[in-house]
Amino acid sequence: MLKKSIPFHFAVLMTVAGIIITFILVSWMTRKPVEPLADNTIYSCNAQSIRLNGYTYIRPLLYGERPCESERLFPVKNEVLNLINSYKLSGVISSASVYLREFNQGDWVAIGETEKYNPGSLLKVPELITFMKMNEKLPGLLDKKIAYTTALNLPKHPIYLSKSIELGKTYTVRELLYYMIAYSDNNATWLLNQQMNNDVFMKVFTDLGIAKPDLAKNDIPVTAREFSYFMRVLYNASYLSIEDSDFCTDLLSRSDFTQGMLSGLPKATKVIHKFGEAGDGILAHFSESAIIYLNNTPYLLTIMTKGKDYKLLPSVIGDISKKVYEKMNQI
Repeated sequence: MLKKSIPFHFAVLMTVAGIIITFILVSWMTRKPVEPLADNTIYSCNAQSIRLNGYTYIRPLLYGERPCESERLFPVKNEVLNLINSYKLSGVISSASVYLREFNQGDWVAIGETEKYNPGSLLKVPELITFMKMNEKLPGLLDKKIAYTTALNLPKHPIYLSKSIELGKTYTVRELLYYMIAYSDNNATWLLNQQMNNDVFMKVFTDLGIAKPDLAKNDIPVTAREFSYFMRVLYNASYLSIEDSDFCTDLLSRSDFTQGMLSGLPKATKVIHKFGEAGDGILAHFSESAIIYLNNTPYLLTIMTKGKDYKLLPSVIGDISKKVYEKMNQI
């Protein structure tokens, strides 16, 4: 019988193939399980729950917090930083801080996060919250009548004031709160101060994680982020009842100041906001905080500024507000 010879190169090829197949099979059978790579980004920025203390069995949720800024909002932050730097170079402002928070996803960014400002009339927001807390303990407080019988000579003379209570008239606490928020009226605020429980006022700060205010001082310095807590708990209705939170935000929607944030927004935009003017003996401080209802994506924006001229600072806030609105509308 004739035997057909196998070409040498074919035999070598078959031998090599057998070695490779054997190596693969052995490696597969003896392999160690591969550990998945740890995704540190999942755990590096866990959300935190900020809760209210002082109860025996419950800890009511005030708000959730992510400790890390959102990369999604970095384009907005960069645009605002460029704008702030241009105003600094021109000498219009010496500093500005911004806190921006988008409510639907909880994303936020901040600029000048640790710098404190004298908030001035922004403090009328925690005072408003204080009276709602007092009304919880003393129902009917908002209907209490207070007579404005003596003309006041207050140390602070606001630049931006549109309307004030009238001497010789009597007002309910509810009406005085309206004047205090809608018109930023210091006369109405002074009458309310005489009725306000200072312990409750200070507790509003400490409940929200802000340092206890020193009421002996002329102002209570806060950061943009710290002041934003007051607006956040009103929006979330997590510190006051839903009805009381709705009452407060309705008053804030009636603020008639238009030279700041509103000047940078389309006229039909729904906004709740409060502004404040103050000083430190050297620089003017002007701030504004607002919740802007952009389509179905409401966001909170607090802007605090320092500069030499009170009259220039609202336009800075208006320009920042406009830039944020334009960028948020693109996200």
